[in-house]
Amino acid sequence: MQGIDFESVEAYLHALQDRITAALEKLDGKQRFKRDTWTRAEGGGGETRVLRHGELFEQAGINFSYVHGKTLPPSATAHRPELVGRSWQALGVSLVLHPWNPYVPTTHMNVRFFAAPKENENTVWWFGGGFDLTPYYGFEDDAQHWHRNAKTACEPFGADVYPRFKRWCDEYFFLKHRNEPRGIGGLFFDDLNTWDFERCFAFVCSVGEHFLPAYTPIVEKRRHYHYGERQRQFQLYRRGRYVEFNLVYDRGTLFGLQSGGRTESILMSLPPEVRWEYEFNPEKNSPEAELYEKFLKPRAWV
Repeated sequence: MQGIDFESVEAYLHALQDRITAALEKLDGKQRFKRDTWTRAEGGGGETRVLRHGELFEQAGINFSYVHGKTLPPSATAHRPELVGRSWQALGVSLVLHPWNPYVPTTHMNVRFFAAPKENENTVWWFGGGFDLTPYYGFEDDAQHWHRNAKTACEPFGADVYPRFKRWCDEYFFLKHRNEPRGIGGLFFDDLNTWDFERCFAFVCSVGEHFLPAYTPIVEKRRHYHYGERQRQFQLYRRGRYVEFNLVYDRGTLFGLQSGGRTESILMSLPPEVRWEYEFNPEKNSPEAELYEKFLKPRAWV
């Protein structure tokens, strides 16, 4: 594929999965990731790593996948009809972390690369990904720290990059049927090929490298906060929103299922425990109400 260094992308993503795995095991301090290698009938495969019932994490998953096929699924061509009928290759790393403590936010990070070659035509390629934060109890300094790191990841690539991808994240991780965002956002981008391959790849690497510095200090600050049944039940209720988004809107989930991916690996993003409650309304002037009023609203954090 002309001008595309597929091997370097694959090597970086493998190394990123390894580094984050080691950092999260150290952070948890109790459990290690179970490693599960899988193959896909049509082509490709990956390795799913899941940590369960740790000291910090109720469940944490980090996937690497490299899959390919003869025809792109509908989720990938819905906004790109010119790609219908092309063969494709896709690889990426995706993680979702669900801590026990309701004061420690859930988080998601994903970096990925797509290529859609066609004989006698230029290969269509793009990068996508980002990271976002889903707190159950809001803290201004956590939100500011998270977004400072997101902005720092973008700064070498232009002053307009962070505002643009921050806004895209706010718009993407939004539950239309609830009229509310999933969390406090971060970065989201897709179809990134406006720069040359090297610059796009460098940007994706920058996003990958800034995830742990963005998340780890928040964990260390909040992991020992005392919580009770009220906080746990609110966490489980808010996790329901996470499930709703992933099953109704998330492009990665839809692509994985439509392309015949491994269901267990795709749905490892879902929390192990969750609940729904009919017409729940938080108590006025409570920390739970503050989440809705102050944090679940797009705003400039930095």
